[in-house]
Amino acid sequence: MALAVTVGAGAGMGSIVFRWCIQTFTRLFSGHTDYAASPGADNPHAPWLGPYFVVLAPAIGGLLYGPLVNRFAKEARGHGVPEVMLAVAQRGGRISPKVAIVKTLASALTIGSGGSVGREGPIVQIGSALGSTLGRMVRLTEERLKLLVACGTAGGIAATFNAPLAGVFFAMELILGTFSAEAFGATVLASVTASVIGRAAFGDVAFLGLSAFHVVGVAQYGLFSLLGVIAAIVGVGFSRVLYLIEDACDWAWRGPEWLRPAVGGLALGLVLLALPEMYGVGYPVLQKATESGYTVGFLLLLLVGKMVATSLTIGIGGSGGVFAPSLFIGAMLGSAYGMVAHGLLPDTAGAVGAYALVGMGAVFSGASRAPITAVVILFELTGEYSIILPLMLAIVLATVTSRLLSHDTIYTLKLRRRGVDLEGPARGAQIGSQHVGAVMEPLPSPLPASTALADAADLLSLSGHGALPVIDTTGQFIGTVTAQSVAEALAEEPEAAPTRVGQLADPPPPVRTDQTLAQALHALLSAGGTGVPVLDPEHGKPVGWLSHQSALRAVHTVA
Repeated sequence: MALAVTVGAGAGMGSIVFRWCIQTFTRLFSGHTDYAASPGADNPHAPWLGPYFVVLAPAIGGLLYGPLVNRFAKEARGHGVPEVMLAVAQRGGRISPKVAIVKTLASALTIGSGGSVGREGPIVQIGSALGSTLGRMVRLTEERLKLLVACGTAGGIAATFNAPLAGVFFAMELILGTFSAEAFGATVLASVTASVIGRAAFGDVAFLGLSAFHVVGVAQYGLFSLLGVIAAIVGVGFSRVLYLIEDACDWAWRGPEWLRPAVGGLALGLVLLALPEMYGVGYPVLQKATESGYTVGFLLLLLVGKMVATSLTIGIGGSGGVFAPSLFIGAMLGSAYGMVAHGLLPDTAGAVGAYALVGMGAVFSGASRAPITAVVILFELTGEYSIILPLMLAIVLATVTSRLLSHDTIYTLKLRRRGVDLEGPARGAQIGSQHVGAVMEPLPSPLPASTALADAADLLSLSGHGALPVIDTTGQFIGTVTAQSVAEALAEEPEAAPTRVGQLADPPPPVRTDQTLAQALHALLSAGGTGVPVLDPEHGKPVGWLSHQSALRAVHTVA
């Protein structure tokens, strides 16, 4: 608890420093507090350049942060969240302390000089590095170290966006990938601490100020449902464009990496000259879009422009997140969709701003596949609860559609392109790459579904396994029963308790003989760690048994 509070306080202070750096560099490079609020204006520091200063600003910024990242912390390049996910999944939560400092400066320079990226990726990496550093200083176990990394993530998100609940769910859904009472308690402590510090510095107001929206009729839910599906396509498309442009930048650049952001910054500057609304994070433009401040054609131009500008910023070596660009793209899509719907169905469509808000959450969920975080963070960013039902509906549909369209999210795709599979074996690990069929043990004797619970208790206690397979009267496998479920059933009142094993049998996560051990270990963990049957990939019948004990045999098994 003390460490979680300490990390939360550090993340809160880190977010204050980070936002101050962004504001300072933005004023330095553009002469404005937020240039996106007055696109096309001259820079008062260099009025003779007129609006053309935006061509030089990203190049000068790149000349500053390029050598910094290349020399001290190459992992500070890009959007940050995938690196934290990798550290938790395969590196025991270990993150270099240099990342916090380098990421702060590099991301602030990127955004301040016109880079069209967000703040969430950097603050996640900054807070996580603080948590990892503190955890190693006090010699925490690996599991506790990972938890402290998640606390840093929660604190950073909470303080930066005044969204304490969103920080908690972002940490658990995207970084830890699991939910538990301990993780929830620790991240809540960190998030609350960071939020108190953030509110003291930035005030207790919603991050975005939107008008109240209401659903005007049941038919409107159909429009929101369609928007959720379209938003998923756009979110997945954003992921593809991001890495397509990054590949193009890799192919085109032949010089030293430290110089790449400066030279590439000239190309980004030309994009900003054509579309100055892309300068920086772009929240003023997003706000105006929710208020129907642009035409449909210009909204679609801003949508495409944001995809290109964000992808180019990261492709040339810039440092910043993709969460804010996802919200921006979603707001442009939602506003354009709402205007078209209002023109076609003026009595049914309702307020355009409602579609902008729903589009923000749906595109982010389509890109990241984090529906709980999307719902909570949109509520906290806007303080708008009246539209929670269509928001939830669209986000769930966007998540499902995204899963059908793509195996990876915008975060995991970056790692897979490097040859890293978060669910696969870690590089150089002693176990993980072996196939399950090589290490599984013989299948324990199954229990008939008609077995009485008292008899099952005896058999489980003598089996040496925490779970046993269950078959029906025809000999077909129907699931497994655990010692825990039998014990809990026997502890219930006899009138309400199950009486036969078949009533407790649950289909376990599927594990096949041809899977790698690393993939199977995830299934074993989700099954409670007691053991799972191994299925024949051709017929789907159980042919062996996998437990953590049998997995350890892989140390002496050739992959």
